Amino acid sequence: MNKVLDAKGKECPMPVIMAKKEIDSGNNSFVVEVDNDIAVQNLKKLANNQGFAVSVEEENSLFKVYFSKDLDKLSEVEVFNGTSDKLEENKTEIGNWSVFIGKEIIGAGNEELGKSLIKMYLYTISESDNLPKSILFMNDGVKVPTLNHQAAEHLRDLETKGVEILVCGACLNFYGLEEKLKVGKVSNMYYITNCMKEASKVITL
Repeated sequence: MNKVLDAKGKECPMPVIMAKKEIDSGNNSFVVEVDNDIAVQNLKKLANNQGFAVSVEEENSLFKVYFSKDLDKLSEVEVFNGTSDKLEENKTEIGNWSVFIGKEIIGAGNEELGKSLIKMYLYTISESDNLPKSILFMNDGVKVPTLNHQAAEHLRDLETKGVEILVCGACLNFYGLEEKLKVGKVSNMYYITNCMKEASKVITL
C-alpha cells in the first residue's frame, strides 16, 4: 500500500521536505497531495533529482504527485498527515558555517512576504542534515527571535539540535526588546565577530 503525504495547505518548502524525508526513510513508492502548482513543480524537481519516476493527477484544484521507482505499483494508498513517528529522523551534523541575520525580512519589497521567507528559511535549515554552527542576529535582525513567533519556534528546534543562537544585546536594548527574547543567548559584538571569523563561511541574509 502506497502512503499518501497530506501536504495540502502547507507552505513551500514543507511539501518537498516531507517527500524528502519519505525518500530518506527508504520508501520507493508514495504520493504527495498538494493544492498549488508551485508545490507540484518543486516536487517534480525533487523526484527527478532523486531518480524517481513522477506522475501527477489533478482534480478540483487538488494535485496528487506520485513518486515511485515503478509507476505500475501506485494503486493503493494510505493517508498520512505528516505526523507519524514511523519516519526515520534525519541524521544531522553541525557544520563549521554560520548564518548572519541583520534584517527582520529576507530581501527587499513586501514586508509580509519577507517575514514569511525568513520563517521558511529557518524551517528549511532546521530540517537539513547539515546545520550551521551558529546563527547570529544583529540590528533589525533581532526582531526575528523576539517578534516572529513561528521563526522563534524553528530557532528553538535548531538550538535543541546544537546550533548556537546569538543575539546582539545592544541591538535588543536599542529596539526595547530585551524582555521579548524567545530563544537564544544575549551576546555582544566581540563574540559575534569571533564566531564569524572562525566559521569556514558566513551566509548573510
